[in-house]
Amino acid sequence: MTKADIIEWVAQRSDIPKKQAEMVVNTVLLSIVEALDAGEKVELRGFGSFHMKKREARVARNPKTGEKVHVDEKKIPYFRAGKELKELINK
Repeated sequence: MTKADIIEWVAQRSDIPKKQAEMVVNTVLLSIVEALDAGEKVELRGFGSFHMKKREARVARNPKTGEKVHVDEKKIPYFRAGKELKELINK
């Protein structure tokens, strides 16, 4: 399912125009991104939670040349499925 599919689904289920559904979906996604960027944890009860993990800087190897490469530290977003979501999927 793509973002366009989600927008279509929201528009049909809510009986609103696609433009409004697109604004709703974009607002929800943007609020999640902004919260993660601010270092907050986002929890959607019954669905799951998003949080950030920090990867430390390290020395890696270029697999093509074998040359050592420095990789800077970075933040990685993680999603953990909630109990209800897991139960629905595994029915």
